[in-house]
Amino acid sequence: MYQGIRIAGFGGQGVISAGILLAQAGVENKKNASWLPSYGPEMRGGTANCSVVVSDGEVYTPIVSAPDTVIIMNEPSLPKFEPLLKKGGLMIINSSLINSRPTRTDIKVVCVPCNKIAEELGMDRIANLVALGAFIRLTGAVTLESVAHAMKKVYKRAKPEMLELNKKALQAGFDAVN
Repeated sequence: MYQGIRIAGFGGQGVISAGILLAQAGVENKKNASWLPSYGPEMRGGTANCSVVVSDGEVYTPIVSAPDTVIIMNEPSLPKFEPLLKKGGLMIINSSLINSRPTRTDIKVVCVPCNKIAEELGMDRIANLVALGAFIRLTGAVTLESVAHAMKKVYKRAKPEMLELNKKALQAGFDAVN
């Protein structure tokens, strides 16, 4: 199993955090993992993306130039990352913030209203975890349990009630797709 992932959106959407969490969950699943962030000129409000690799085998580079999956959290990221996705790859789109659709017909596209689901749970900042839940359901690269366990390491200062809300967001994203 090899899964090369790019997660992209605005700074402040938790794109980088989701990547760290996914990589740590890979380690929790006894897989090899890497994470490489990339920021635009500004952090909050600027563009942000990260590369994550989760693999049963060796990870030779943390750079994911032709991802198996892209998670697109905002409109400007769609035209930037659509061309990079492998033929037959998976694109998860945050349909709460993105009105456009990909032009390619050789990829699988799944739209998830991440922000809407997060707001229904009480906090729009957890939209990244909704997207991650959908990713887990669609790829099986890691488990929900491994991500929940990884949260304790990645979000060390989070209060128990915040960790519970994060788990609910993961589950909601998982349940939002078939």
